Amino acid sequence: MSHFDTFGPDSRNQGATGPAAVSLALSCADPGRRQLLAGLGLAGLTALGQAWPGGDALARPAPVTVFAASSLETALVTIARRYGDRVGGPLRLVFGASSAMARQIAQGAPADVFISADRDWMNWLGQRRLVVAGTRRNLLANRLVLIAPAASRVQLDLKPGMSLVTVLGSGRLAMADPVSVPAGKYGRQALVALKAWDGVADRLASAESVRAALAYVARGETPLGVVYATDALAETRVRIVATFPAASHSPILYPAALVRDRAAARSVLAYLAGGEARSVFRSQGFLPA
Repeated sequence: MSHFDTFGPDSRNQGATGPAAVSLALSCADPGRRQLLAGLGLAGLTALGQAWPGGDALARPAPVTVFAASSLETALVTIARRYGDRVGGPLRLVFGASSAMARQIAQGAPADVFISADRDWMNWLGQRRLVVAGTRRNLLANRLVLIAPAASRVQLDLKPGMSLVTVLGSGRLAMADPVSVPAGKYGRQALVALKAWDGVADRLASAESVRAALAYVARGETPLGVVYATDALAETRVRIVATFPAASHSPILYPAALVRDRAAARSVLAYLAGGEARSVFRSQGFLPA
């Protein structure tokens, strides 16, 4: 998981952009912190949920907790601030790879809403009856792109027979885990379709999430990376080299569903599918589902 942020009408955080954000953050930049976060369990999540500034936690409405794919972070933070300001209900956002989010939910993490970056992990929860029947909907779509550091002059046409190895030189290709993380799975599908996978399979800088893969390229640690278009647009230190053909991979869809059937959670899910949220998603490069 990446971090927790709670947004509501009374919250404040001097370090945040915008007046209505309080961050309850546990960074997962290193394995030790990831282990700490995973070890919090339900008690730790409950304790975080009680940290509401300006009064007794019991006097405040219980936040709606949204577990979401890391590629949604930039958009959802903006949407959560608007929701907290205008609708008034506090939101707690938890970001990470869809695989990690789904597994945490299966272990009992108190999510109210889950938004996955692929259908497989939502199906996985649905098969275990861990999402509320009849609430699932496809919110968004995305594109898959090849990125490089902003100062890089590399050019590449993504077509069958291309040689990524030549462009990589002695470097590696940053990509989310191609076995379990949606962005990595889509990336592997695309590279297989373009007959480029065999050349790079042992040259990956495998990351725990698509945002982690993005960071590798942004910091100049790898010369190329495979991420979603929206991730590339959110990071000024990278540029899009090329967009993978849509036919080279499964459609990139973001299904959402309730995990707990609360009225406040239904309101949040409806808001996420509504016009105001769609406008934010569209402005950050997401496509309609």
